[in-house]
Amino acid sequence: MLSTSCYLRTWERFVSEGVLDSNRLNKRIMESWYRCKKDQVNPYLNKGKHILTDELLDIQREKNSFLLEVASPQLSRMNQSIKDSGMMALLVDPDGYVLSLSGNEKILDEAGKINFVEGVCWTEGEVGTNAIGTALKTGEAVMIQGTEHYSIASHKWSCSAMPILNEDGKILGVLDISCPVEYFHPSMLGLVANLAYTIEQEMGMRSYKKELALIQHSIELAETYPDLPFIVCNHKQMIISASKQVRKKIPQSIGMALADLLNHGYRIVKENPFLSKEDNRISGKCLFLSENHGRESNRLFPASMPSERFAFEGERGISESFHNTLRKVKLVAPTEANVYISGETGVGKELIAKAIHDNGIRKKGPFVTINCGAIPKDLMESELFGYVDGAFTGAKRQGHKGKFEQANGGTIFLDEIGEIPSAMQVALLRVLQERKIVPIGGTKNITLDIRIITATHRNLEKLVNEGSFRKDLYYRLNVYPIHVPPLRERIEDIPYLVNYLCSKNNWNIPLTEELLIRLKDYHWPGNIRELQNVLQRLTILLAEGPLDFGKVLNSMHSQPVTPHDDFPSWEEPGDKKGIKGNELTIREKIQRDLMIEALQKSRGNVTAAAKLMDIPRSTFYKRLHKYGI
Repeated sequence: MLSTSCYLRTWERFVSEGVLDSNRLNKRIMESWYRCKKDQVNPYLNKGKHILTDELLDIQREKNSFLLEVASPQLSRMNQSIKDSGMMALLVDPDGYVLSLSGNEKILDEAGKINFVEGVCWTEGEVGTNAIGTALKTGEAVMIQGTEHYSIASHKWSCSAMPILNEDGKILGVLDISCPVEYFHPSMLGLVANLAYTIEQEMGMRSYKKELALIQHSIELAETYPDLPFIVCNHKQMIISASKQVRKKIPQSIGMALADLLNHGYRIVKENPFLSKEDNRISGKCLFLSENHGRESNRLFPASMPSERFAFEGERGISESFHNTLRKVKLVAPTEANVYISGETGVGKELIAKAIHDNGIRKKGPFVTINCGAIPKDLMESELFGYVDGAFTGAKRQGHKGKFEQANGGTIFLDEIGEIPSAMQVALLRVLQERKIVPIGGTKNITLDIRIITATHRNLEKLVNEGSFRKDLYYRLNVYPIHVPPLRERIEDIPYLVNYLCSKNNWNIPLTEELLIRLKDYHWPGNIRELQNVLQRLTILLAEGPLDFGKVLNSMHSQPVTPHDDFPSWEEPGDKKGIKGNELTIREKIQRDLMIEALQKSRGNVTAAAKLMDIPRSTFYKRLHKYGI
């Protein structure tokens, strides 16, 4: 509503007589007027009276540097639109000081006449009822027009303000858009609310990233001080990570307030602050602890604990690149951190995920894997979350446990996570946040106690930038990234891998120097999976007699490698064409891959492969012909 003579008379009567008709004003404005009257704010104040010096304003900006850092790009993005509308935008700190002001030059000049400038304090206590001060007071979005303002300094202005809150509801600042009443537009409050919300989201995301960095620090500390009790706190004095000793003694330590943990028999021995690498601000701290046991409380390092054996099902080899990957696995396995494994198809990402599980606290629980790229979109929800009896036509009578429920108490490995559709990304984010699922057709929550490990051969950061993968989900999954190097970057491991694969599969291949040289000279686009398939093919050919390895390998390597030829899971990013000369449905592609996998497990024995798939041998032969296997 615009300023009218009616409201002017309402204001005049209130400031002179203290009489106010409650039907004349919005409840929030009326309450503010009464506060101003009680605090003896001067209603005839014609300009702001408290302006910081340049030096003090710089100090105030430094105190609120995070708010400025996040909000400034958003305000710059809208600056031209605000200018063209005859408005100005203000960013205000929690104390009511204007940190930045931008917009239409003519309007800025008018604002200067009432000291509505950078550094001015514009709270209710200073200048009476106004959008900035009242938003700070109430914690709510406010729009105040003309003579709704308590002091005459703002009677010619229309102002809309929205508090900027952190995840705990604390006011970090206020965003305000103001203009003379003649330029008022009904969308002002919506515009300021949208901008404030965007700033809140970005601040929340950055805060979350800083906490992830703190967790990374704690993982590194666990390697440096494996027997030392410590905790990592964020800037709110909440514990976000703890050493194994602390977690064992106090299982609920993560998420606990520091003060509460110290009541459990620990005391702080040493404190190390963590600085943000980007801006040198304190973002958290590590506290080294000791237990309060009389004289023992001064002992920083407890008795050394024997290190447990590291379990890894594959071949480690001797390359530094792969041993660096295994070192990261050793570090992260005992923690609760979500792990994201990157690497080309065929490098052994599932083996790395299994090693994390086998060396973690849930190693006695199930390890469930699922290839998200191999599930039709319309079946993904039921595969992941399961369904109850009668959920849909064709559903099993007893219902079906989804992969998450199957993994309860253990680990779920979501391979090719970059392939999940948008709707499932939202559902997965909810699972990560709440650790609960509801099966399709069900009404009851199932609480999960699982570790989530994800992997993909695609570039997730690129997918995030393209908008096809949610940024918040990416940061939730990418707590501790592990990269698995391609085979061409660990050529020195080939003799060890060949020996391991041949021993594991009882392949009798003479490991001659010529063979190993030939294998080392190849580029291996399909990585270890391709190496395994080449060795299997050599085993089959050797059954027919002696081989010229050089000739055979050259013949093999000259053939184009396609996603569904020798290496059924190897796909280049974006390649969805299927096998040569055929367009298979998703269901047929899955069926074909399962057949190839069964043949590999049975070492080429069709009868055994058909049994593994639980189908008649005649059906298996028909599909062999159909799919050109």
